[in-house]
Amino acid sequence: MQDTKDKIVGLADQLIKTKGFNAFSYKEISDPLAIKNAAVHYYFPSKADLGMAVLQQEFDSLNIGIANWENLTEDQQLRQLIASFEKKCSGHMACIMGSLSPDYNTLPANMQERLQQFSAAVIEWVTRCLDKGREKGIFSFKGAPEDRALMIVSNLLASLLLSRVMGESAFEKISKQLLDDIL
Repeated sequence: MQDTKDKIVGLADQLIKTKGFNAFSYKEISDPLAIKNAAVHYYFPSKADLGMAVLQQEFDSLNIGIANWENLTEDQQLRQLIASFEKKCSGHMACIMGSLSPDYNTLPANMQERLQQFSAAVIEWVTRCLDKGREKGIFSFKGAPEDRALMIVSNLLASLLLSRVMGESAFEKISKQLLDDIL
């Protein structure tokens, strides 16, 4: 049973990142998994419940990544973050922030709040990484680390969207420039 639930969340995650939260139906989950719509509703009575499960999965992945990267130098940590975005690029997906942000005003309040928390966690982590890296002389940039973190994250989000239109080279160029600007 947990396997079915995990498959539902995994497919919903894919659909959100390729189509958007408001653009898919439970039928697009039940058909490929060869289950009835009622089975999806059994695990996730509302689409908001499913959206919250996807957001929790993203939070868990972020926390695992951060824990795995903590012994790396700050530039290596930032490269790992960029690599996680690059995986989405090669799958023609946006990240969860880039996927849900356009739908933000139509999301249920609990999803809005969780998306805010997730976005804040990403920005806070990048800010800490930049701050520590600058203190150690790894990074050099003008301005506050939080301002630079906002620029890096927003550029990574935009690069995923732009790569859909212009090809993966857009992501590669943007991510390279982001690093070149601070190293």
